[in-house]
This record gives sequence, C-alpha cells and structure tokens, in this order.
Amino acid sequence: MKRAPLLSLLLVLTLSGCGAYFNQPVGVEKAAIGEPTPSTSALKALPPPKEPVVIGVYKFRDQTGQYKPTETGSTFSTAVTQGATSILIKALEDSKWFTPIERENLANLMNERNIIRSTRQEYNKDQNAPEMQLAPLLYAGVLLEGGVISYDSNIITGGYGARYFGAGGSTRYKQDRITIYLRLVSTSNGKILKTIYVSKTILSQSVDASLFRYVDFKRLLEVETGFTKNEPIQMAITEAIEKAVEGLIIEGIRDNIWEAKAPIAKLTELINNYDAEKQEADVSALYGRHFSERRARYGVEIGGGTTLINGDYPNAELKPMIRGGLKYFFWPNFNMTASLSPSWFGNKNYLDVGYLIGDLNFELLVLPYDRCTPYIYGGGGMGINSAYKNLHTKIQFGLGVEYLLTDNFGIKLYGENNITFSDKVDYLVMGKRDDYYWRFGAGITYYFPKQKYPNKAIKKHVEESKRTTGYTNGFPEN
Repeated sequence: MKRAPLLSLLLVLTLSGCGAYFNQPVGVEKAAIGEPTPSTSALKALPPPKEPVVIGVYKFRDQTGQYKPTETGSTFSTAVTQGATSILIKALEDSKWFTPIERENLANLMNERNIIRSTRQEYNKDQNAPEMQLAPLLYAGVLLEGGVISYDSNIITGGYGARYFGAGGSTRYKQDRITIYLRLVSTSNGKILKTIYVSKTILSQSVDASLFRYVDFKRLLEVETGFTKNEPIQMAITEAIEKAVEGLIIEGIRDNIWEAKAPIAKLTELINNYDAEKQEADVSALYGRHFSERRARYGVEIGGGTTLINGDYPNAELKPMIRGGLKYFFWPNFNMTASLSPSWFGNKNYLDVGYLIGDLNFELLVLPYDRCTPYIYGGGGMGINSAYKNLHTKIQFGLGVEYLLTDNFGIKLYGENNITFSDKVDYLVMGKRDDYYWRFGAGITYYFPKQKYPNKAIKKHVEESKRTTGYTNGFPEN
C-alpha cells in the first residue's frame, strides 16, 4: 500500500512516454503538398475582383541580416528564409486579385527571349517569309515592395516546474516575432498607394517529466519522457505575408484603388470587420495587452464581507458587513467612491454591536486598461450606531484586485484598515490607544454602458446631425 502512489506515478509516466513514443517520426514520410495557414482560407474567401490587376514583384526578401542563433553563437544559415518573394507571389495567385509577372529573374527571361529570336532567324528556311514576332511582355500597373524587416528572438521566455522526492516535471516556452512591411507603388507616377504592416509571433515549447527513485535496496528506477515543439519560421512568414495581402486588398477596396465584384452589403461587412480588427490592433500592446478604456465613467457596486475589531476587549470575532456604493472616474486609472456599509463588531462574551458606516475613498488602478488589475485606495469616513449615537470619525486605506467579466461587470476582492479617532467604538474607554478595525470583502461592480458607434464615419455623421438639427437620428445604413 505504501508503494501505491509510486506505482500510480510510474503508470502515468509510462503511458505518457508511450504516447510520445507512438507519435515519433520513426519512418520515412512521403512528400506532401504544403500546408495552408489560417490566413490562406481567409485570403481565398475574399470576393473576386472586377478585373485582376497586373502586378510586379522585383524582390521581397530578408532585410534583417540576422543569422540563425545557436548555443555556441551563430551559424552562417540565415534566421529568416530568403525565398519570401516566392511566398508572396503564391499569396497573390491564391487571392485571384492579381496577375503576377516575372520580375525577380528578369535577366533570365530576357535572355531566353533573345535565344528564341536568334534560333528562329537562324533556322528560318524561307527567307522571304515574315519573321514570327514574340508576344509582347506584360507590364505592371503596380509594384509590390518591402520585405521581412525584423526577427526578434526571445521576446518572451518562461516556464514552470516542480519536483518532489525524485519525481517531477517542467515546461518551458519561448516566443519570437517577425515583422514584415508591404507597400504598393504605382508605376505611372511612383506614388506609394498603400503600406501594410503585419507581425507574427513564433512559439517554441517543451514539456518533460522524470522519475528518479530507489525502489528497493540497490534497485534504482529512472523514467523520462517529454517533447519539444517549434513553430516553423517559414509557416509564420507565409501567414504574415498572406495576412498582408488580405489587408492590401481590403484597404484597396475601401479607398477605391480597385473594385470588387460583390454586393455592397458584403463589402461593407468585410470592411467593417477589417476596421474592427485594426482598431483592436491599435489598442493592443506588444504582449497582447489592450490599451482601451474598459470602464465607463459611472458605476455602482454592491458586496459584503466581514469585520474584525481591535479594541479594548479580548477575543475579537469576525462579524458580517454589507456594502453598497457609487463610483465616478476622473481618469481611467483614478476614481472616487462613496459607499454606505451596515457593519457589525463583536468580541466573544463581551460585545455585539452594529454601525452604519459611510466612506469616501479615492482609488488608483494599477493596470486600468487590463481586465485584471490591482488597486489601492484611501479616504475618510464616519460611523454611527442604530440609536444615532456614539459617532466616530476615521480614515481608512486598503488594497484589492478587480477582474472584469465584461466591460460592464467586474468582481473584486479587497481588504482595508480603518483607523478611528475614538476609543468608544466598543463602548469602553481604556488606555491611550484608539480603537481600530479591519474589513475584508468581495463585491460586484456594474459600469454603465458607454455609447458606442460602429465606426468613425457614423460618429462624425451623428455629431454633424446633432450640431445642425439638434437630433441624433438619421444614421446611415452602413
């Protein structure tokens, strides 16, 4: 029986090891068609153009100049693929919006056309027959320029693990990031029509578990299992390029650079979804944090908890508390809260009294744009008993944490210390020190909805309508 936990752990490690073993690439695999990325399907699902655009790509390559890092330094192998031009041309073909023409190896194309001409001239038997002309080369209406402009390693690294009595496991992860820029240039006047910026993270992670244990005299058991998974850099670059081409097409539709063969309603939905994605990116930080104002200016909160008095009687007991209040935000990270709290205090066999306590606090949110944020607060207040006597004033300070379930509902936990200016809170005057008490609680805050508009054009229309007519109706349909 004493060995049951050890045998259970051994069984788990063995089964996980078998799972890893049966998924190992121990055989030779056949060549397969390249895997699509999540952006491939979105690119292919775009509405078709009224007429494909002839486009030229001279080069779209690695501009980082970085070499692949190793534990001992770096190698002469580049960190980023040098074939980004081929990936871009494939994305242009998949979109069905462009007719790519050969420009990367234009010298080879021109050389081959010269060979064709000289061969025809040399072997033309009928000297009087007209010479067959080669079809003219297509010329591009627009060019695509840009490249992979950065490859940042180890922007996030971390992991966790545990080991006890020779058994344990751990996991580690690492995140890299690539960034590409894509710009559209008019060949008629050289004007840069559009510039698209896309980034993509590359995840590497490993999981391992091991057991090192003496199971009997001179009997040592060792078990190890684990796996490591690295996201291919080429797939990440492909997805980033496809996402850039998708953005280029949608922004071109929106700015009337080209036209799509689709109903207005479908194009409006496509553009609105893209604009919403861009707005989400505008308020996102490097590590996925969103810098948008989540909380409205006004809020109301209710909650409850316990109190613990520290007065002149011994054996203080936890007693209940109810709390309700109103909040007003001056700035996203700073607000004022007014609250009322029916609270009870008690000491075993000595005291059991109730007070109505009013507080005015100023709160400072540490991470105002995140869903989960710690906060600190402080202020003043007063309390009075049910007979409207024994009034006491106080100051309080505390800290807590709030988590937003939605932009309108938040839950919080907090604890505070209340320092009174009276020694009669427990109805006993003894010694030189005033009474004080602790309060610990939880609550729910409701933030009143903020008025939102679908996009800036509608917001501008509403403001103009309100300025000229005094009303806010007359929204455009799309």
